[in-house]
Amino acid sequence: MNVEKSAPKRFIQIVKELREIIRIEEIGPGDKLPSERVLAERLGVGRSSVREALRSMELLGLIETKHGGGTFLSDFRNHKLVEVLSTFVLQEEKDLVNVHHTQQILERDAIVEVATDEKLCKLPVWESLLHMLIIEGQIEREILVRELMVSSHNRLVFKIWMILNQFGKSPYRGQSTPAEREILVTFISELIAGNPAQAVQAYEVWIDLLTEGENME
Repeated sequence: MNVEKSAPKRFIQIVKELREIIRIEEIGPGDKLPSERVLAERLGVGRSSVREALRSMELLGLIETKHGGGTFLSDFRNHKLVEVLSTFVLQEEKDLVNVHHTQQILERDAIVEVATDEKLCKLPVWESLLHMLIIEGQIEREILVRELMVSSHNRLVFKIWMILNQFGKSPYRGQSTPAEREILVTFISELIAGNPAQAVQAYEVWIDLLTEGENME
């Protein structure tokens, strides 16, 4: 009985240690992982155990094996979790509404985090986006929100947000419209000024505007 239980535990431990290697060595999407032989030596296990763990990670879409080229870390935006959720879980309109609401909770928290930090609210990207809005009259919506999530410096939250953002009917796709210009100028200006409450308020007006536009389509 103990032998039967030890195999799954050993497998889980190998996967955890592989994840730790990826974290410590800062292996990013598209980067190559160490070979099976190297991983087996570093983890102190057989190559067959490493191969089994890698195979499971590949089936989940976490890594990609290229014939004759090695094993590479996949882009988490292409994670199979997205397909699983959209196919088996998010079947109804109310499920998509819940996804958007969850996104907005994360975004509000990011706004407060950025606006209350004297360094984050002064990042050059905000002035650049503001200048683009004033001069050109529009910006890429998703770039604005993605920069906001990246700037909050919470990698886990950012990854969760990116996965949620993969689902259909995202209000951030495409360029902002003339109707959004004034409120976006206000939003970014309040962010730069370090006014979290005012920035959140402007953000919520913007979200309402986008939602109204979706309902009219």
